[in-house]
Amino acid sequence: MLFGIISGALLSAAFAPVSLWWLAPVALALHMYVLHRSRHPFINAFAFGLVFNAIALHWTSIYVGSTPWIILALGQAVFFLPLGLVKRYSIAVYPLIFLLLEEVRGIFPFGGFGWLRIAYSQADAPYREIAAYGGAAGLSAITLCLALVILALMNARLTLTPIIPLALLLIPIQMHHVGTIKVLMIQGNVPELGLNFNSRASQVFYNHVKETKRALKINGGADVILWPENAVDVDPFTNSDIKDALNGFNKPLIVGAVVRELNEIHNVSILWTKSTQSLYVKQHLTPFGEYIPLRALARKISPFVDKVADFAPGNTSTLFTVGRAKIAPIICFELIDDELVATSARNSNLIVVQTNSATFGKSSESAQQLAITRIRAIEHGKNTLSVSTTGVSAHIDAKGKVLQASAMHVPAYLFAVPELLDGQTPRDKAGQWALSGAFIWLWILGRSRKYANRR
Repeated sequence: MLFGIISGALLSAAFAPVSLWWLAPVALALHMYVLHRSRHPFINAFAFGLVFNAIALHWTSIYVGSTPWIILALGQAVFFLPLGLVKRYSIAVYPLIFLLLEEVRGIFPFGGFGWLRIAYSQADAPYREIAAYGGAAGLSAITLCLALVILALMNARLTLTPIIPLALLLIPIQMHHVGTIKVLMIQGNVPELGLNFNSRASQVFYNHVKETKRALKINGGADVILWPENAVDVDPFTNSDIKDALNGFNKPLIVGAVVRELNEIHNVSILWTKSTQSLYVKQHLTPFGEYIPLRALARKISPFVDKVADFAPGNTSTLFTVGRAKIAPIICFELIDDELVATSARNSNLIVVQTNSATFGKSSESAQQLAITRIRAIEHGKNTLSVSTTGVSAHIDAKGKVLQASAMHVPAYLFAVPELLDGQTPRDKAGQWALSGAFIWLWILGRSRKYANRR
């Protein structure tokens, strides 16, 4: 079990804050090796999953205490138990089982929590662009295949068969450049980090007003101004002071706001001009952050439960049009929802991610989210602007490269001129077939070597 624990710790180091992408295939290869030789494979698999999740998700304990973090790590670790089946069958089925468990974690329970998919540790890997062909699942799959190659080397064999799909990288992807747009990204910061940042909603708003005015004095040529999630937590449709302040910029703004309508609370992105406002309502809400499942039980675990009001979700994606830009807004946690992001990105030529990391302090949460955003940019072949109240805010190109980035917990702005790229990546054209392709390839590998390592 010791080596299972070591494998889990090594895998966590592939993610931020350590961010050593190559440790992912190494850790997975090591776990395959020790799992096949373990006398207690299911305990080994659980220990691996527990250590991996406990370290990589430690940021979830920053302000709410250790109990929710431990419950989350234990709950996620349960999903690693089926890896113990490789002892009965073959180590070659490990990648297939692992990928299947990733997909299950992404949808269950409460809409899933696919934050620690292997793909999201690979934003700096030389093969990261495989995400444009197979999506995040395809990138996870090829990393698992690379682990099989490393395992073969550990057994004094050499085979490159598992990584044959890397040949897809030789096929060029045609995206159409239709222009650029000048975007002023504002990171206004919050009075204090933590759960109570929202109690000073007006101050957060005026922080963004102040930083926007400062930025416009330096560079006033923006086509649109982009603010993060929760920048406007005082309803701009009912508060005349907020409305007047937004109208005062005489430019289109895309702002993250909280609005109340018909006794419902919505987390929204608004394309705001003096004359018109277009609204996108967040569809995939954050469990235990924007609504509380099993509230009566959760109340016994955390004293902060009753501070969370249940938001109401939206039910449709929206594109914002500014000149030639067709902008797909994604709000924070929605970033890990494959189909939601794909639907939003499919007809867009620019993606914006609005997020608020204030409740996680200066932890690795923001850096992990930035890595996810980089993979999404590659997956859909679109320049992506990620803006946060507290950072990290960044301009990411369609190859996943960070072109500009802010520091954390400081007022800041970025002036970005992203290319507008029309078209669809092979992943987007294939839709669910991209995921099916990843599973089929791993199934073929498992079948072709089914008895190779059986005792």
